[in-house]
Amino acid sequence: MSAYVETARAAYQPPAPGEGLASVVPAALLALGGRLPEGIPAPTWSLPPTRQVVVVLVDGLGARQLARRSGHAPFLRTLTSPVPDAHCGFPSTTATSLTSLGTGRLAGDHGVVGWQTGLQGGERLFNHLAWRDGPTPELYQPHRTLFQEAGRLDITMTSVSRKMFDGSGFTRAALRGGGYRAADTTAERVRGVLGALAEAGRKGRALVYTYWDEVDKVGHVRGPGTLEWGEAVEAVDSYIATLAQAAPKGTVFVVTADHGMVDAPVAQRRDLAAGDPLGQGVRLLAGEPRAPQVWCEPGAVDDVAALWRAELADDAIVLTREELLESGWLGPVREGVAERVGDLVVAMLGNATVMDSSLLRPEVVRLVGHHGSITDAETAVPLLVHQS
Repeated sequence: MSAYVETARAAYQPPAPGEGLASVVPAALLALGGRLPEGIPAPTWSLPPTRQVVVVLVDGLGARQLARRSGHAPFLRTLTSPVPDAHCGFPSTTATSLTSLGTGRLAGDHGVVGWQTGLQGGERLFNHLAWRDGPTPELYQPHRTLFQEAGRLDITMTSVSRKMFDGSGFTRAALRGGGYRAADTTAERVRGVLGALAEAGRKGRALVYTYWDEVDKVGHVRGPGTLEWGEAVEAVDSYIATLAQAAPKGTVFVVTADHGMVDAPVAQRRDLAAGDPLGQGVRLLAGEPRAPQVWCEPGAVDDVAALWRAELADDAIVLTREELLESGWLGPVREGVAERVGDLVVAMLGNATVMDSSLLRPEVVRLVGHHGSITDAETAVPLLVHQS
C-alpha cells in the first residue's frame, strides 16, 4: 500500500453498507412493508412502519451549514434524526449522490463518478447532469433503481420535481421508475406531493420523492454563509412544514440532502486556462473544481501527479486512478466503471478550487460556493424524520 493510499484512507471513509444517503430509500421500502433487492444492504437504522413515505431531497442542504443556520429552519430543527452523522459518498456532488439515492449504491457500483467525466478515455468531456450526446442512460447505469423496485412491490412510486427533469438522460439513469408530476412552483410541489399520496394503489402504499434545488443555487451563487442562503432555507422549511401538516395521518417524511458546500474564494482558485502550471501534461480536466479528475497526455501520469502533489501540497490529496480504487473512496467498483475515472483524482482540503475555465460556462466560473471533495462540510448531510 502506498503512502498516498494510507493518507487517503485516514482522511476519508465512504458510508458503510446500510448507512448514509444510499440507505434512505431502502429504509423507506422496508417501512412500507417491502423487501430489498439482492445486493442492497439492509439499513442500520429504521423508519416507523407506515403506508406512506415522502423523501424530500434538498439539494445543497449540508448538515454542518444547517446546524449553523438552524434559526432559519424552525420546523426542521424540531425533527429527530435516526442517523445523527449521516454522509453522502465521494465525490460529494449532485449527479453522484442522486444516483446513490435512486439505486442504493455508491459511485463505484452505479458508475456516475462525478459531475463531469471524460468519455472515450478522456477524449470528450461529458456532463452527467446535462447528458448531452451521452450514452444510453439505462446501459450506462444498468442497475434497476429502487423506484422501479417499489413498483414491483405494489408500492405507488411518484417523483415530484421540475418539468425540465422529466425524462432527461440523468433522470433515466439515476431515478427512473414510477410516475412523474412536473412541479416548478412551491404550490405545484405541494399539490404534486399531496396528490401522489392521495392516489396510492390498491394496497394504499405510496412512496413519493420530491426534489428542491433552490438552496443549492443560492449557495453556489451567493455562498452558504450568506443571508440569502438562510432565506432559501426558510423557504424549504416552510414547504416541508406545509406538507407535513396537510399529509394524511401516519405519513413518514425523510428530509435529506445530496451534499454540503464550502465558500471557495476566487483568490484561491487555480485556473488551467489562465496558464497555471498545473496545466502541464493535462489533456482534459473533468470532475468538479473541488474534486478535479485529470486525464493526462500519454506517458505523463507520473510527472503530472508529482507536479500536482508539489503544487497543491497540504491543500489536497492527489491520487492516481489505481490509488483511488485501492483507497475504497468509491466503494466496490463494478466492471467498466474504472475507465470513467481520470488518470488522477484530486480532493481539495482547504477552500481552494482547480478548474479549466475554457471548458465551463461563464456562470459556473463565477460561482463562489463549491462542493465535491471529502471534507466534512461537503459530505455531511442531514437525515431527519417526521411522522404526521
